[in-house]
Amino acid sequence: MAIEKAFNSSTQLHMGEDAVNILEVIGNASFGGMEQYVINFLTHLPSDRYRITCICPYESSFTTSLRDLGHNVYITPISDDPVWRSIQFTSEIVHLHKIDVLHAHMPKAHTLAAIAGNFMNKPVVSSVHGMHFSSYEYGVTRLAKSHLITNCQEAYGQALGLGVAAEQVSVIHNGVDVELFSPNDSGNELRTSINVPEDAPIIGFVGRLAHEKGPDLFLRAAQYIHFSRPDVHFIVVGKGDMEDELRKMCVLLGLEKHVHFIGWQTKMASVYRSFDALIYASRSDGTSLVLLEAMACGCPAIGLDVGGIREIIENGSTGILVPPLDWQNISHRVLELLANPAQLKRIGLEARIRVKNNFDLASKTKATCELLRQVAFNSTKEQKGLNNGLMVPINSNGVSLNNVSAEL
Repeated sequence: MAIEKAFNSSTQLHMGEDAVNILEVIGNASFGGMEQYVINFLTHLPSDRYRITCICPYESSFTTSLRDLGHNVYITPISDDPVWRSIQFTSEIVHLHKIDVLHAHMPKAHTLAAIAGNFMNKPVVSSVHGMHFSSYEYGVTRLAKSHLITNCQEAYGQALGLGVAAEQVSVIHNGVDVELFSPNDSGNELRTSINVPEDAPIIGFVGRLAHEKGPDLFLRAAQYIHFSRPDVHFIVVGKGDMEDELRKMCVLLGLEKHVHFIGWQTKMASVYRSFDALIYASRSDGTSLVLLEAMACGCPAIGLDVGGIREIIENGSTGILVPPLDWQNISHRVLELLANPAQLKRIGLEARIRVKNNFDLASKTKATCELLRQVAFNSTKEQKGLNNGLMVPINSNGVSLNNVSAEL
């Protein structure tokens, strides 16, 4: 990516090779896109140049995964209105591990990181994982002078519109491991396990079963598709509070024999390869990891035109965009694709190329690492009073929408 390469090049001219100590302040510890982003990021950063410490709000399989990666993990309450013991504890961790920069995920983690960072005179970077940037986060950003990493242009534009200075905000889209998520002939195991005939098309949904992610829209579209193509089967991958409601909805819609709820899966590449197409019905999203993973596997996707989704899908060539909430339009487009196997295959191939060229995890991790390094470097120079023109602007990755567009 031209913009990220320019940023990294300028950073390396002025930065030493000493390891940077990063405190990851993570506002949740369940299973979702934010947590997967953190795992992906920490798995691929160069351990010889970055040392990681983590703070999470509770123990879970996610914290176990962090420790399995070799990182120290501490537990303290993380809330929108942080309690003193959490502020004091986080500040002590900054001192104990000689932290150079705090990296926050989710607004409540940003608040905690901002307070502790100010107490300890350390810089803060906050990753905005969705398509919205709120006035609440603007207040935290302004008081802490945080640097923001947004993963889509919509959040970037909102941050600028609320008054965040351009040099304090960057756009770095999410990325996926294009070697792990790649097309091949696997995928029949899932079909066999749920007794779907070999010649029956499969349409998939992947995500948390919550209103925001649109599983109800997926089932509405499934009903319409089933009316015209009763041979099609539908797979729902994920868990969430809406599951019981969705199962009842399937019965009311007459879909109970054609919709398969399979929970979360560990071998997601194989799952995507079993789909003939993915319906991405999220009502609100930034740079969706699910969508990128599916496309990297060569799975054609139909997504709602919201947030960062329009930055991932090139409509008509690497996927299909439909207006928000328009499940009937989703249904029509799926039926059109199923009736045209050549187009379906072409979209899958083009989707893979787009992700490989523009959303590779290695390049995104590198850009994020070097931004964190530069923020730490600038802060150190400010504290020592040694600026003397050596500071490198940290806005070279995403200052303007023109530059962001050029990236893709």
